[in-house]
This record gives sequence, C-alpha cells and structure tokens, in this order.
Amino acid sequence: MKPKKQLESLSVLAQMVLPYQANPAGNVHGGEIMKMMDSTAGVAAQKHSRSNVVTARVEELCFKKPVLVGELVTCKAQVIYAGHSSMEVFVTVESENLHTGRHQIALTAFFTMVALDENSHPREVSPIEFPCDNIYEQKLYLEGQKRYLARRKGHSKKEN
Repeated sequence: MKPKKQLESLSVLAQMVLPYQANPAGNVHGGEIMKMMDSTAGVAAQKHSRSNVVTARVEELCFKKPVLVGELVTCKAQVIYAGHSSMEVFVTVESENLHTGRHQIALTAFFTMVALDENSHPREVSPIEFPCDNIYEQKLYLEGQKRYLARRKGHSKKEN
C-alpha cells in the first residue's frame, strides 16, 4: 500500500462546553472530553484507512488544565504511525476562553485504532510516510513506532 502523510488524516472537532457537561464547580467532566477525543481520533483513523475503525487502546491520557463551562474546546487528531491494521493517533485538546481569547492545551493522548473490513475483521492499512515533513512529525512517528513495537513484543511474550 502507498504510504500516506500524517497530515492527510488531520481531523478537527470543536464545540462550546455547556453546563450539562460539567460538575457544580463548572469544570467539564473528563469523560465528556474523552468522548470528543475518541470521536476525533476515529475520524482521523477513518480518513487514513478509508474503513470502519474501533478504539483498541488509549495511552498517556494527560489532563493538563481544567476546561470550564462556556469555553470552546477544539480536539485535533492525526495518525502518527501505522502498523499492519492498527494506527496510533495523537490527539490534543485546546480550550479557549471566548471572552479573553486565551488558549491553552488542556489534554493530550495517544489512541490506538484498528481498521476493520466489511466482516469486522482487522484489515491492512497504509503505512505513514517516513521521513516525515518536519522534525515534530518525525519525533511523533518514532515515538509511535517505539510504542507499537513494545506492544507487539509484549503480545508475543504472553503467547509463549
């Protein structure tokens, strides 16, 4: 299969946070944001694989700053590494105070998505083009490859 660039899968989802998504203190529930992240990661993986996908793993979910009611939340996701049927998707969540214009990174995570064929079995996906377009993408690719290989090594130990 022909390699694809990371940016070909870039997906963005934005929405204003409403009171029903928060606790009484006005902080948005983490699960609400995780759902947005999963949806955005799924779109990025579908753009890359051109097939249905499922979430297999979430790693390094890191809550950096609280998100408050009334803020605009923007999730950005792109496939940074692809194995045989799995794709690692890096997701960032930025919150923006619409009154002050202040932006901050609120969360980041790595999602592993698996491409499925019409019978819901894993199917092959295109690799990510390497070397990448810039140093940042190259770093993401190499870190994703390292995690992918470590997971594969862990699976083979369990089988023995």
